[in-house]
Amino acid sequence: MGNVTFITLRRLRAPLILIALVFALSTLGLVLIPGVDAEGRPWRMTLFEAFYFVTYTATTIGFGELPHAFTNQQRVFVTAIIYLSVVGWAYLLGSLLSLVQEKAFQQALVDRRFRRAVARIAKPFYLVCGLGDTGMTVVRALQQLGCRVTVIDKDERKIQQLEIDGQSNDVPAIVADARSPETLTAAGLLKPECKGVLALCNDDEANLAAAISASILRPGLPVIGRADTPEIASSMASLGTFRVINPFREFGGHLALAMRAPDVYRLITWLTSAPGAYLFPSSPARIPVAPGHWIVCGYGRFGHEVVAAVQQGGFTVTVVDPAGSRVEGHHAIRGRGADIAVLREAGIDKASGIVAGTDDDAENLAIGIAARRLKPDIFIIARRNLRSSQMLFTKFAANITMVPSEIIANQCITALRTPLLADFLDAIRAKDDLWAYALSERLRDAVGNETPRFWSVTLDRHEAPGLLAFLDGDQQRTMTIDDLAKDRFTKEAGSQGSRHPVVILRVLRATTIVELPDPDFELLVGDQLLCAGSAAAEATQQGLLRRSHARTWA
Repeated sequence: MGNVTFITLRRLRAPLILIALVFALSTLGLVLIPGVDAEGRPWRMTLFEAFYFVTYTATTIGFGELPHAFTNQQRVFVTAIIYLSVVGWAYLLGSLLSLVQEKAFQQALVDRRFRRAVARIAKPFYLVCGLGDTGMTVVRALQQLGCRVTVIDKDERKIQQLEIDGQSNDVPAIVADARSPETLTAAGLLKPECKGVLALCNDDEANLAAAISASILRPGLPVIGRADTPEIASSMASLGTFRVINPFREFGGHLALAMRAPDVYRLITWLTSAPGAYLFPSSPARIPVAPGHWIVCGYGRFGHEVVAAVQQGGFTVTVVDPAGSRVEGHHAIRGRGADIAVLREAGIDKASGIVAGTDDDAENLAIGIAARRLKPDIFIIARRNLRSSQMLFTKFAANITMVPSEIIANQCITALRTPLLADFLDAIRAKDDLWAYALSERLRDAVGNETPRFWSVTLDRHEAPGLLAFLDGDQQRTMTIDDLAKDRFTKEAGSQGSRHPVVILRVLRATTIVELPDPDFELLVGDQLLCAGSAAAEATQQGLLRRSHARTWA
């Protein structure tokens, strides 16, 4: 507010001074110039009468000559007052119009509204730095999960996109540089309701600067940072950043997993999808098994990770790159992947799959079209960089479409849902297809094909006061996984079975971890549980844990 007042006074100082002088001199002149009353006696205006007359005259209201008719001398002076006031008001209005069009003033108003909106947030929220495709996807997903968000981005067009999407009233956003600690503070970094910072700018240096500011100003606050280069990722990790996400490395890991254990990859893809996503029996597509040959077009950061993943999967690789990058241990060809002659030289007739991995969406689509023309059944992995290209990639229907922004967004949401989920997903990667398929079917039985909701519970007096109160009253009673997995409220109502089953994915007890515990697994006070189910199942379980009535646990 101070900036708005300062800018206003600085820009309107001269016209306001002029208006004040006009009023002061006009009032003084009317007091000094003598008049004549109705009986011909001389009179003079009081200071109040003169100011009153100047006020309604200068504002063009015009009540007439009060309290007596003026002399010609007074009328001449009033005429001068009228012209002077017109000049003064015109000067003031012109300056005011110029002020409201000034960028600095507009930005000061936006800043004030932003600070007030942030100050009014009384619920937990996350601070998102960067509103590109990744940031927008994360903001939407967090809102679906019922979380509040504040946003910083230096591109005004991206902030305006929030208004186009109708989210401007729910998401306080400001056009500013996320590198600035003052900007982060204004966005609520120091508020106790701020539960985490997501540094998702397209600039690695900006993400690192935001992570540094957060680690210094709010030690221990979870920070999730995007880092496209190993150097920045290493720097972020040294700060103790909660999670560092390299989209190219993440996809390389997913690709290697898809080649080794497709059902595990299918399960992880489903569990890390945005809220509302569905698990389809045929999605994602299964990658051809080794041995075989792959063609990777584009050997940048993405291509480097893909080549490593393909090689790890037991395939041979030919790299096609316009710069003619040399790849140790693999055949490399200088050229464009959309060139049919180049694809034939790369061995497309014997290739199991091709990766269109450049940073140009049009080039990637051209590569895919050329490859499909030469070999219709080839497995195609296409990289999509821009949201505006989504329609074209959907119509092209590559076997796998790699979208860096979605990978980052899904990893962010996974980490924010509950800290236990990220560790559980890391453990899943070491499992086999049989284990993953069994868990997929178990979750589908509980929630259907929609992405399940995840939450964590600690069996203590803060999160489960009813349960502990009941156990205190019945020392012989033990609590098992089955007791928490059932919908006992439905049971009390006389219904058979459970409408809202809960799947307990993991139990953490001190340093011991038990995955997918059996129904008769005995729980102890202090255990941490990772649960999955529907939103109704979560609400039911939370209510259950707060009830100590004996019938609830019978």
